[in-house]
Amino acid sequence: MNLPCFIIPALVGVICAILGYLLGKMFSSKATIDVSSLQDDLDSCNRMNSQLRSDLDKMRAQLNDQNKMKASFATEVKPIQETSVSSVVTVVFDALAAKAVFGKKINENDLKIIEGIGPKIEELFKTSGILTWKALSETSVDRCREILNKAGERFQIHDPGTWPRQAKLCYEGKWQELKDWQTILDGGREK
Repeated sequence: MNLPCFIIPALVGVICAILGYLLGKMFSSKATIDVSSLQDDLDSCNRMNSQLRSDLDKMRAQLNDQNKMKASFATEVKPIQETSVSSVVTVVFDALAAKAVFGKKINENDLKIIEGIGPKIEELFKTSGILTWKALSETSVDRCREILNKAGERFQIHDPGTWPRQAKLCYEGKWQELKDWQTILDGGREK
């Protein structure tokens, strides 16, 4: 009776060992295939990464060359050529000159310096896209009236007839000429 009790666990052990061996063999060959496939993918990614780094270095070198060319171009002094249509003139705002004439600090593109324009009208013009003296100087009197008319009766009483010309004097920095003219204006209107 002792013999069959001993044989059954031995047989179960041998069967389990065979199954374990077979399962291990089956999974180890699949793992080897997966590892080699992953290694191939990694090698491919490394080659692509190396190529991308090389391309990036070339692009950086080109960008540096272009920046150097721009910097050298910007430092070159070239004479401005007159054109038959018009010449471009850029005027730099001089706050000290404006203060010397008006006796108070003048901010650049402050439309309220123009005789007849107060804070509300300045706000109207700025919401209509007229943000600078230059923009106002290039705006027609009719367009100024249109902006005032759209704002309602309260603004329709104003006469913008001199505003673009005053704005041009501001833009060009002709402060004394502007101040002299404003002394003879009545609320922005010519007498």
